[in-house]
Amino acid sequence: MRADVLADTAVRALRAEALLSPKPGLVDARGSGAHDDMDLPLLLASAEALRPTFRAVADTAKRLVFGAELREELGRLGRAGDQAMSRATGEVNTHRGALWALGLLVAAIAGGAGDERCAAGGAAGLAALPDQWIPAGQASHGELVRRRYGTGGARGEAEDAFPHVIEVALPRLRRARADGRSEEVARLDALLAVMSLLNDTCVLHRGGRAGLRVVQLGASHVLAEGGAGTDRGRSALLELDHRLRGLRLSPGGSGDLLAAALFLDMLPWPGRRLRAELEVTACRR
Repeated sequence: MRADVLADTAVRALRAEALLSPKPGLVDARGSGAHDDMDLPLLLASAEALRPTFRAVADTAKRLVFGAELREELGRLGRAGDQAMSRATGEVNTHRGALWALGLLVAAIAGGAGDERCAAGGAAGLAALPDQWIPAGQASHGELVRRRYGTGGARGEAEDAFPHVIEVALPRLRRARADGRSEEVARLDALLAVMSLLNDTCVLHRGGRAGLRVVQLGASHVLAEGGAGTDRGRSALLELDHRLRGLRLSPGGSGDLLAAALFLDMLPWPGRRLRAELEVTACRR
């Protein structure tokens, strides 16, 4: 798949996730959610700033064979992309987790993965490789949470081949469409499905295990009430949003994984069929 197509689709997915409303606790078209340092225009600017990085990642994955050299070059490109994002946002971390997830998926697809599961598997292989050039210094919030709570975080999700994308978000998204739901509702229900199951390090960082329970149980309740496409479900969704904003809880990890799911869903896969599960016949990597 062409590098420009992969980069354009990655940016489209980030924009789609940002614009989706109403998202509980997250920045959307209504406002800043549980954040006080970012808004929708900032997220959209951040997404656009990452376009050259995604293009460079795809070009590099086409040029280099799978292995340590590719992993280290992807790490260098990712750090440069993080700097470009920071320049565009005034040092606000808008898309670091999404850059990690989408960057790995872009690389796997550019390298030859022909469907969603192969892409996730290729990304897992890349994520598991060491990068000896990672700068020493203070650990990120996500890494600190990983150590404190023993959760996999963004790295673990990638190393496990993105189970919350492949097994949760994409099937929920497509089931909602098949049931006649609008695209907005389908995407919101996919987000809620991820929120109900993910040990979101963004939530754990802000609210600990108690905050995570609020997010997971609240998202499960919205889905049990019929999801974002029913009156009761929409009411429960808005109540959850109000509670998360009051507690300053933002399920950013879930938002990143929704963006990854939208990216895979938007791509013009060869011989693509819209269905909840794809049979995997062969993976190049």
